Amino acid sequence: MQDYKWVLRVLGSLWFLALAARPSLAQQKAPASPSPNTAQVHLVITDTALRDDQELPPLQKEDVKVKQGKAFLKVTQVIPARGENDALQLMILIDDTLTTDVGNNLTDLKEFVAAQPPSALIGVGYMANATVNIVQNFTADHDLAVKAIRLPRGGLSSMDSPYLSLVKLVQGWPQQNVRRVVLMVTDGIDRLRGEPPRPQSELPTSRGVPRAPSRSDFGAVYHSMPTISPEATRASEVSQRYNVIVNSIYAQGVGRAGRSSFDIQIGLSGLTKVADETGGECFSLGTSALVSFKPYLQRLQRMLSNQYYVVFQAVPKKKAGLQRVDVSTELSNSEILAPDNVWVAPGQ
Repeated sequence: MQDYKWVLRVLGSLWFLALAARPSLAQQKAPASPSPNTAQVHLVITDTALRDDQELPPLQKEDVKVKQGKAFLKVTQVIPARGENDALQLMILIDDTLTTDVGNNLTDLKEFVAAQPPSALIGVGYMANATVNIVQNFTADHDLAVKAIRLPRGGLSSMDSPYLSLVKLVQGWPQQNVRRVVLMVTDGIDRLRGEPPRPQSELPTSRGVPRAPSRSDFGAVYHSMPTISPEATRASEVSQRYNVIVNSIYAQGVGRAGRSSFDIQIGLSGLTKVADETGGECFSLGTSALVSFKPYLQRLQRMLSNQYYVVFQAVPKKKAGLQRVDVSTELSNSEILAPDNVWVAPGQ
C-alpha cells in the first residue's frame, strides 16, 4: 500500500512539473511575427556553361539565388523548361534594311528553325517603318516557318528603327505562361535617331565686327546617333515588362550608316544592351559580317535547351513597376542569364 501511495505521489509530481513547463493558453495562441508583404514573380532564366568542354550541372531550387537590393528573396520553384514544360514561342525578326548578302546565311537560319522540337511555335516577321510585318504567325508547322524566310528588301523606308519594331511586336504579343523568345537579325542601327535640326544663328558680331562663334551661337544642332538610341532603352524595358527574352545576330545593313564604323558600333551597343538586360545574348564578330550563322545558332540552341522557370517572392511597392533583381548561382561552370528587372505587382 505504501508503494502504491509512493507511485501516486511521483506521478502527481511529474504531472505538476509538466503543467508548469507547458506554455499558457495565451502563449499558445499568440501569433508569430507577421511576414512582410510579398508578391509572387515568375521569370525565365537561362543556364549557360562558362566552359563548353565541361559538364553543365542541372539547377535545383537551392542553387538559384535572387537578390533584391541587399536582401535575398525566397525562391519557391525552379522548374526545368523540358518535357511537359518545354512550350516555347520563338519569333524570328529580320531587318528589311539588311543587304541581300545576308542571303548566304539564311540557309543556316532555316536549318535552325527546322530543327526545333514539335513543342516550339515559330513566327517570322520583317522589320520596317517602325513596325513588324508578320509573314508567318506562330505555328507548329516548321516547314511553313522555313518557307516564310525570304531575302530582306535591302532598302530604306521612312521610319527604320529595329527597337521601335521590337516594341510594337512585344506590346501586341498575347501573354501566356510559356517561354517567349525573340531572335533579331539586324545591324541595330536606329536610323530615326537624332533631333530635327534648327536653323543656325547668323554669324555673330561684336560692334559690327565678326567674332569667333561659340557653341551657344548655334542652338540645337542635329547629330546622328551620338549615343545609343533611347529607343533601345524603351525596347529593353518593354521586353522585361512582358517577360520576353531578346537575342540578336549582327548582319550588315544598307546605306551610309551601314558602312559607318561609328554607326555600326553604336548599333551593336544597342543590341547588346537589349540582349543583356532581357536575359538574352547578342551574337557578333565585332563590326565584321559573319561568315556563317551556324556556330551562333548552335549556341542559341544550347541556351534554349537549358532554360528554367523561376518563381520567387519579391517585396512590392505601393505601385506596380519594374524592380531591379540579381539572379545568380554558385555552381561551378554555371552562369545564369536573366532579366535585370522584373515586373512586381503592387503591395496589398
